[in-house]
Amino acid sequence: MQPTKTLFAAALAATFATTAPLAAQDTIKIGHIGVASGFLKSYGEPSNVAVDIAVEEINAAGGINGKPIELIRYDTGSDPKQAAVAARSLGRDDEVLAIAGPFSSGEASVALNDADRLKILMLPTSSSAPGLTEGRKYGWRLTEDEHKQFGRLLAAMKEKGLPMATAEIVYVSDEVVANAAGTKLYPELLSAAGVEVGDPIPVQWKTFDMSAQVANIVQSNPDIVAVAALPESASKLIAELDRQGYEGRVIGSQIFSDPNVVELFGPEGDGTLVVAGFWKGRTEQASNFNEKFVALANERGIHKLGAHHSDAQAYDTIYLIKQLMEAAGTTGDPAKLEEERQAIADQMEGVIFSGILGDNICFDGHDAELPGYIIEITGGEWTKFAEAPADACE
Repeated sequence: MQPTKTLFAAALAATFATTAPLAAQDTIKIGHIGVASGFLKSYGEPSNVAVDIAVEEINAAGGINGKPIELIRYDTGSDPKQAAVAARSLGRDDEVLAIAGPFSSGEASVALNDADRLKILMLPTSSSAPGLTEGRKYGWRLTEDEHKQFGRLLAAMKEKGLPMATAEIVYVSDEVVANAAGTKLYPELLSAAGVEVGDPIPVQWKTFDMSAQVANIVQSNPDIVAVAALPESASKLIAELDRQGYEGRVIGSQIFSDPNVVELFGPEGDGTLVVAGFWKGRTEQASNFNEKFVALANERGIHKLGAHHSDAQAYDTIYLIKQLMEAAGTTGDPAKLEEERQAIADQMEGVIFSGILGDNICFDGHDAELPGYIIEITGGEWTKFAEAPADACE
């Protein structure tokens, strides 16, 4: 695994009144554990774009405490073991002050152990598995867990009077969050909502033919099919449901709530309901980010119709780190590395943050309390069906 090192300050030499190469103490070193290869590439790579936008904006505005961010990025290749290697490399070799990432729950569940050992703040950018930060000292996340968001989706459906007496669950068994959602979270919350649920039906990520599983679903003819899968797997299932004549509604949590699914699902996706932690129309700043993100992603050959909430979370995570460092008076002096790392981590206690995800975001435990947006695909468009405000912190 090779690091991708990005020093945005070099292109902003005039801003920082120097044309000479910047010494280590002249930059603020932030690590980023991202995904640019492997099976999560199509989901993780756009988040790298969001991080780059935030870093470029911050550096263009004067950096952090007058110094530019030096972003050091490692690609995990979608491998949790490599996320741990990346954390150790960033902490010991690159001597970064804080780490944004890893991307997925599987990666974060491993790398957060190293964050605690290294005593360095780590903020995963997409991981939403329930309980991931419990017992962690240096691991926090600016994300909302699947349990709360899927519960909001079911509550919105009930409030709108949608048919939901019966349900079947299909989940991808070899993906960490999908497995947990399909075997534990969905059955629990659907049952709590008074929905009669069949035994969860497992499929594998590389499964091509889902006709047998779908035939069983069509035979039971449930009001809803709850899918716990990444977009490609979800699209194959939706296409097969349509082919076999299923007329109910497909729902899902945050796992496949990407604006690109309106193209991926096609006309068969109309009526699908998901929940997301970002809505582009929430504020002018959110809208501006979405436009900038789509433009830069497509410029890099990454086709995007809009920002996924993981992208918004990655963007806001960099701004949150900036806020913490400014409050801690971070200098980037290598001689003060351990002291400054601890000071940055200490700033997370009681922090209040406002960004494109929401205003006055607080943390209950080590998890942010974020709003939820129920999204319906209608006429091939990503539309807001309902929304839920962020819960208060204790």
